[in-house]
Amino acid sequence: MLHPTGFREYDARWLWGDQVDADGLRVLGRAFATLARRRGVSRTVVGHDWRAYSEAVKAALIEGLVEGGLTVLDVGLCLTPMAYFAQTWLDAPGVAMVTASHNPNGWTGVKMGLEPPLTFGPDDMAALKSLALGGGGERASGGSVERVEGLAQAWIADLASRVRLDRPLKVVCAAGNGTAGAFAPDALRAMGAEVIEMDCHLDWSFPRYDPNPEDRAMLTELSRRVVETGADLGLGFDGDGDRCGVVDERGEPIFADKMGLLLARGLAPDHPGARFVVDVKSTGLFDADPVLAAHGCTVDWWMTGHSHMKRRVAATGALMGFEKSGHFFPAPPLGRGYDDGVATAGLVMDLVARSGRALSELRADLAPAWTSLTMSPHCPDEAKYEVVARLTAGFEADRAAGREILGRRIVDVVTINGTRVKLEDGSWLLVRASSNKPELVVVVESLRSEEDMRALFHDGVKPRLADHPEVGAFNQEV
Repeated sequence: MLHPTGFREYDARWLWGDQVDADGLRVLGRAFATLARRRGVSRTVVGHDWRAYSEAVKAALIEGLVEGGLTVLDVGLCLTPMAYFAQTWLDAPGVAMVTASHNPNGWTGVKMGLEPPLTFGPDDMAALKSLALGGGGERASGGSVERVEGLAQAWIADLASRVRLDRPLKVVCAAGNGTAGAFAPDALRAMGAEVIEMDCHLDWSFPRYDPNPEDRAMLTELSRRVVETGADLGLGFDGDGDRCGVVDERGEPIFADKMGLLLARGLAPDHPGARFVVDVKSTGLFDADPVLAAHGCTVDWWMTGHSHMKRRVAATGALMGFEKSGHFFPAPPLGRGYDDGVATAGLVMDLVARSGRALSELRADLAPAWTSLTMSPHCPDEAKYEVVARLTAGFEADRAAGREILGRRIVDVVTINGTRVKLEDGSWLLVRASSNKPELVVVVESLRSEEDMRALFHDGVKPRLADHPEVGAFNQEV
């Protein structure tokens, strides 16, 4: 069992037992091994997250990798960025990380790469899909498995070598009972923080909320705990630790795009002329920020998705990349070019420590903008891209005809990734297809008021989505 829709734009996601089984994972492993050997790669790192079935998934995947002739370095339970780190640490160009990230229980998946710090993009995934569904690749001799110990200590030491706080900070570390709970608190302490753990014991039933720092449930609990403990800030991590969410000392969440802008502003004086890559879901404040302009920094808008962003950061020589979902991509000398939520948490702590100011004060320096949470109405995988194409055509027709949204002209329809509709006052709205779930992704930002942001959604987006029967109802507040 290996359902074709599990092969996403840049990783693989399936419902375990319904869309993929152990035989399917063996086929996937053999296909990956075939692709690796064709590209001159013979060694791959394999790790797994904390799910009831992840070790079974990994075991089946490893069987296929060995059948395909690869040397497998099994690093055991780890975060996705730890597996990426292990590629360099162990001199193994390949990585196959078994994780469903923040997806609810029942989901599994694999994040893969053959060229650090990059992970598979659409072309790689298409090649892998063709091999897997076309017979499963080639068997080859010479495959083996080696269990590797000591990854956590090496990864934490690497992080601590880059960030060491020059004044103590008290931080709440929230893991949602996901894998980050086993590693993030120790890493933050190694960087000099006083850590208050919240839901850091491992429990694959996720009894309180899914480990997703972009969701309201996790942010609400994190905010409450920060205020309750008088912490300097709160840091929340997703299920596999490659994303980071931030709450200031007042308990106010700072969406990742605005946190990215704060980091960019803090980095700009020491890195004049730096380039920052920003995904299309992010705040438009990047375009007009006076601090970035004063230091000659440039902003490069790009496609949403961790693989797309990693590739763009590497290709453009950017200092760092920012994605609204909470993926951050610090490149040398700040990081290693891949998304690491805990490394990003270190940069956030360092920003606050060096500034000598509260995080809320740094946030207050930004121009006002009211951005919605990321909304995700259901839309079948087989239909979501066509729905977005029809919506895009409608917006482009409105722009050509001079039609307005709430009295504002459409000045541009950006189609780098879905459709980002820019209005004449700087406000915007975005609709795109999710890369890893049967959903659309909807974001709205107003530069006028929270009420206007809600109105832009209810008058500018929701009625258009209602015209497409494939789109499910919204079950999230704006």
